[in-house]
Amino acid sequence: MSIQQTDVLYTAVATAENGRDGRVATDDGTLDVVVNPPKEMGGSGTNPEQLFAAGYSACFQGALAVVARQEKADITGSTVTAKVGIGKNADGFGLMVEISADIPNTDPATARALLEKAHQVCPYSKATKGNITVTLT
Repeated sequence: MSIQQTDVLYTAVATAENGRDGRVATDDGTLDVVVNPPKEMGGSGTNPEQLFAAGYSACFQGALAVVARQEKADITGSTVTAKVGIGKNADGFGLMVEISADIPNTDPATARALLEKAHQVCPYSKATKGNITVTLT
């Protein structure tokens, strides 16, 4: 479900120069990084897929915390890892994501249920739904 402009609580602003082989910075100066293609694609250093993985994993961890509070589950010491893959498709290039979590204070069935629920809550998951393959492991 979309939000309306009046519902926006925060807007992140970032500007890129020279695309995948350049620089990206936020308007407030807190992020300013040189980006290159991944080494597997002829580059080196930080790349857009890493930045997407970082954002998705952080957002998903936040969603996991929301769900854990609702379910009264202990996720202390948990981590969320996002693996973002890029590859060729019929339209040029596409992405796929694998989300995994280590939730040490829960049994595997509870951890899986929390992951599934967090996937329904996470704004990144909602944004990518139906657009790219996202796998929970």
